[in-house]
Order: sequence, then structure tokens, then C-alpha cells
Amino acid sequence: MRSSIRLLVCGVMLSVSAILTCVVQGAAEAPAASAEQEARAQEFKKFIESLDWKTQGSGTLGSIASIQVPAGYRFTGTEGTVKLMEMYGNLTSGKELGYLSPLGMDWFAVFEFDDCGYVKDDEKDKLDANEILKQLQQGQEQANAELFKRGMATLQVLGWQTPPFYNNQTNNLEWAVRLRSSDGGETVNYKTKLLGRRGVMDVVLVCDEQQMSNTVAEYQKLLTGYAFNKEESYAAFSKGDKVAEYGLTGLIIGGGLLAAAKSGLLAKLWKPIAIGLVAVGAFMKRIFVGKTKESI
Repeated sequence: MRSSIRLLVCGVMLSVSAILTCVVQGAAEAPAASAEQEARAQEFKKFIESLDWKTQGSGTLGSIASIQVPAGYRFTGTEGTVKLMEMYGNLTSGKELGYLSPLGMDWFAVFEFDDCGYVKDDEKDKLDANEILKQLQQGQEQANAELFKRGMATLQVLGWQTPPFYNNQTNNLEWAVRLRSSDGGETVNYKTKLLGRRGVMDVVLVCDEQQMSNTVAEYQKLLTGYAFNKEESYAAFSKGDKVAEYGLTGLIIGGGLLAAAKSGLLAKLWKPIAIGLVAVGAFMKRIFVGKTKESI
């Protein structure tokens, strides 16, 4: 089953829904769920229902920002996001502010805030995709030594899925890098950086690779409902505010290497997690889909 599964890991972390996506895709190949497996799936359903979900309205991202939650989607704040991360043994950063996904949990996005300071965008017209890619590849070679020591799959940076681009109207920086794991798997890291007055909102998107085009379009549409609080917006910068030590290129290089390293977690965590939760995918849609009018 594992060899047939390919994830689009759009960002720096793998979480409950990243693994859940794997399980959902592989479920069709799995035998009928045993009573024990079904019990585990029901336990997972109970866990999901125990979280504080907002299924319509505005989701609060700490004291920094908010995002609109249309009908058909679910949002949970810091506490729920951290619980989801910990549920799957994922390391938490202490910066998690929110988790957004469709009700069916087909894909998800996690929001974290880095209070690095105001990032100047004076490089917006000077982003050298070829040079940045070379630096990512060189840096990954060094990072692979650490991944190897930890018993994790090493990674090769293949190239851009989407070269870096900066939206001057929204102050968003986005890019996507294609990666190949030493265990044969391939992923795409999709990153969005939303620049603010005191730092950067880092958005992590995880989805099925085969649905990449549709999911990214859906995700970007949802991001139009994102807004920094008035005093936290990029335009609210005031003389004397903290300024980041790096610019747009630094955001890509630093964030990209971290994303690549974190992606290696899947190879290490996949087997034990899949064994315990393989039944979840067999009827995830029976659990979640069709509840667009019901708060979960």
C-alpha cells in the first residue's frame, strides 16, 4: 500500500490529516476493517468531535489575525491544533495558531506565526529562482547528514513546482519545491508566507498530489478571507518596530530547508501510524462527509 501512496506535502509539518490523507487513499486496498480497527476509528472520530470546531464565521488566529470560515469547512484554534499535532506524535513549535480544512478533511492548512519582525520586500523584483534553488540544494545536502544520523530518509531537492512569486497587493510570498526521498517517495512542499508588521504568518498546506491543482486553487481562494488585525498589518509598520535580519530570499532559503527536513518525518512515522489507524480510512467519508450543515 505504501508504495502506491504519494502525498503533496505543502509546507513544513506533517500532522494528523497528512497521515489521514495517506490512510484514506490506501483504504481501498486494505481488507475489511476488523472490530478492533473499527473501534480505533470510532475513537478517532470521538477525538475529532471533542475538539472546539468553528464551522462558519471567523476563525481567530491568536491576537494576530483572523480567517473567514465558509460553510463546508472547519477551523480550530491553538489548543485544537496542538492536540491534532500531538495526536500523531508530531513535534509542536509553540507557534501554532489555527488549523483549517474541509469538513471531510480531504486536505488541511496549519497557521503559525513567526515574530521575526518586519520583513522588507525590497527584493520582490530581484528573486533569482535559479540561484535560490542552488542554495536550497546545497543546504539540503548538509541537512541530509543530520537526517541520516536520526535514521530518517534523506531528501533530494529536484526543482521548483512553482517558482517563488510575491504578491505586492497582499504581501504574500509563495513557492513550491519538488522533493524525492531516499525511500522512493516524492513530495511537493508548498509554502505561503503572509507578511505582517511584527513578523510572518507561515501557512502549511497538505493535500493529495493528484488533487494539487484544485486544492491549491481552493486554498488560495480561502486565503482571501485572511486578514491581519489592523495594528498587525504590513502597512501598519512604524519607525522603531523590529525589522527582520533577512529579506524575502532568506524566508525562502531558511523556510525551505526546514520544510525539507520535516518532510522526512513521514518515512519514519508512516509504518507505526498506519498499523494503528489503517481502519480510519476505510470509512472516513462515512464519518465526516455529508455534515456540511452540522457542527462537529
